[in-house]
Amino acid sequence: MLRKFMIEREIPGVGQLDSCALAQASRKSNAALEQVGPGIQWQQSYVTGDRTYCVYFAESEELIRKHAEASGFPASKIVEIKDVIDPATALR
Repeated sequence: MLRKFMIEREIPGVGQLDSCALAQASRKSNAALEQVGPGIQWQQSYVTGDRTYCVYFAESEELIRKHAEASGFPASKIVEIKDVIDPATALR
């Protein structure tokens, strides 16, 4: 069963990368996903000044660490996402 994780990656200057550099980083991440194999999926990433916050589905934290090693993008912090709330949650 896949669990949902948030990965914080400290990457100095990432927020200043242009669209071509971000596309190249995305291709590198996708190649690492193929290398690691099944059991891990990248959903999306949020880019800030010196960090990215990436949402992944994975069978284990270990697969995320393997992806980080294969891609060269550090996994500074990995936390499992237990639930999601938003303004509509209050209406339940």
